[in-house]
Amino acid sequence: MALFKFEDRRPRVSQGAFVAESALVIGDVQIGKDAYIGHGAILRADYGTIQVGEGTAIEEGVIVHARPNDRTIFGNHVTVGHGAMIHNAQIRDNAVIGMRATISDFSIVGEWTIIGEMGLVKSNQNVPDGVVAVGVPVKVVGKVDKEQKEFWSYGKRLYVEMAHRYLTPGAFMRID
Repeated sequence: MALFKFEDRRPRVSQGAFVAESALVIGDVQIGKDAYIGHGAILRADYGTIQVGEGTAIEEGVIVHARPNDRTIFGNHVTVGHGAMIHNAQIRDNAVIGMRATISDFSIVGEWTIIGEMGLVKSNQNVPDGVVAVGVPVKVVGKVDKEQKEFWSYGKRLYVEMAHRYLTPGAFMRID
C-alpha cells in the first residue's frame, strides 16, 4: 500500500480494504472495511480529513482532497467512477459518481443519487436523495428506479469482491 504520513496525520485502513500500490493516500484518511481504492487514485488529507465508508469504491485515477480543517466524506457503498474529482464535499450512502465527474466544495450528493459522467456538482450545490442528475452544472433529470438500484447494487458487490480478490496472496503481483 502507498500510505504516507504527513506531519502528525496518518492514514488508517480497515480490514478487508484494498489500496492499490500506485494510489497515494496521504495524511488523515480513514478507509472503511471492504473499500476499494484503485490504481492511480490520490486521496490527499494533508490539512483536511477524508473519510471513506465501508464497501466504497474509489476507482482508478480519482482525485480527492479537503480544505484546511474540513472534510470530504464518502458514505457506505458509494461508487466513484474513474477519473472523478471530489473536493471538500459529502457523498451519502449508495451514491454513484460518474466517470470524470467533479463534485466541488461544500456540496452534498444525496443517498442513492446518481451523478452522470462528466457532471459538475458546483460549490454549495445540494443534489437530493434518489435522483439522477447530469450536465454542467448538474440538473435533476429523473428519479433512481428499482432497476438502477439493482444494477448499481450488483456493481457495488463486485468492487467489494474485487478488493478481497486483490488482497488474496499471489493474486496480484508484479511479473517483470
